[in-house]
Amino acid sequence: MDELLIERRPDGVVVLTLNVPDRRNAMTDELTGAWREAMADLAADREARCVVVTGAGSAFCSGGDLGWIAEGNTRTVPELRDRMLGFYRTWLAIGELEMPTIAAINGAAVGAGLCFALACDLLYAADDAKLLVPFTSLGIHPGMAATHLLPKAAGIGVAREMLLTGRTVTGAEAAALGLVNRAFPKDRVLAEALEVASRIAAKGPVATRLTKVALAGGGHPTLDAALRWESLAQPVTMASEDLVEGLAAQRERRAPKFTGR
Repeated sequence: MDELLIERRPDGVVVLTLNVPDRRNAMTDELTGAWREAMADLAADREARCVVVTGAGSAFCSGGDLGWIAEGNTRTVPELRDRMLGFYRTWLAIGELEMPTIAAINGAAVGAGLCFALACDLLYAADDAKLLVPFTSLGIHPGMAATHLLPKAAGIGVAREMLLTGRTVTGAEAAALGLVNRAFPKDRVLAEALEVASRIAAKGPVATRLTKVALAGGGHPTLDAALRWESLAQPVTMASEDLVEGLAAQRERRAPKFTGR
């Protein structure tokens, strides 16, 4: 069985499906290896315009493989540190991709499974999906950048409550808290995410990638920093063939056909 299913759509949307449904898409060594390879391929892919990740079966991702985590007290701290850091960076590589990324949270997103979803640019969740980070409930410190990603997404108050109490929030509640962008009925989550992905893919790819860079980390820290970036990035797109196409399409009242040049 392929632990990670990869579908490349004609419009430039790439769909990644975590495919270990019998283990609720836990981050096994095999899935992690497949993810690492997929991220490396996408990092060099000039045709991909948007990436959507979802889970097979009833769950999105149940987090780290508890089998090897339970063996932690048989290893030294330096050994565990090296393994964990590599594991974190492999999964969070989705946040480093140049094209926009979307998490379609179709079911439970637990621990590291929720955290790597938070590294995506946009998140859509099933109304009844269960989102939780129960690290301390297991006697383990939070990982996968939980102490950065949760406060960044929903504020320090929500992060404290979820991390210190292990409380579960539903997809609908997560949307109200700002943890995800929007929530939908379970049977519509992926379709809604793909519709958004198609809209993104139809836009100018160079302009889109530069916009993602501009918004990284929550946007520029000052007005002057934004102006300095935009005064360089906007001319890059003004000198492109895509701008000529975009203006022509507007005049001719048709959909543009951008090439990324």
